[in-house]
Amino acid sequence: KEMGDLLVRHFEDRLRIVSPFVHGGLSAKQREQIVESFQTDPHAPPALILSIKAGGTGLNLTRATHVFHFDRWWNPAVEDQATDRAYRVGQTRNVQVHKLVVSGTIEDKIDEILESKRGLADSIVGEGEAWITELDDDSLRELFSLGRAAAIYDDAEAS
Repeated sequence: KEMGDLLVRHFEDRLRIVSPFVHGGLSAKQREQIVESFQTDPHAPPALILSIKAGGTGLNLTRATHVFHFDRWWNPAVEDQATDRAYRVGQTRNVQVHKLVVSGTIEDKIDEILESKRGLADSIVGEGEAWITELDDDSLRELFSLGRAAAIYDDAEAS
């Protein structure tokens, strides 16, 4: 929350933008009202500061064109979900993602860990089902054929 508060002050002092800040200390109703205003009110501030975990799942922020990650999380899926809030159905503009990382700090180490985890996940699940196209005919037959034990049904075993 401290970093979000600093960003709110920076937006006001330097950019002259009064930006709402959605964080875990707000009630669910307050969070919903702020997000609804950001999404639909043409006079709402052009920026919304949102703690990575405060938004929850299913949040739609298609008004956003820039996502700044300022409170990095150890789990890359949490960060990816936060990014995807701006990429929902209805998004018609390009979205740019920025990650605030200061070299030599804990955020720098977290960034390295996140990138390592993403690389590992991509190497495991990134291939999808393409491996099946690389099988030769014999391997495909073996994969899709029933073994003798599965193909023969013995009435004696059933009773």
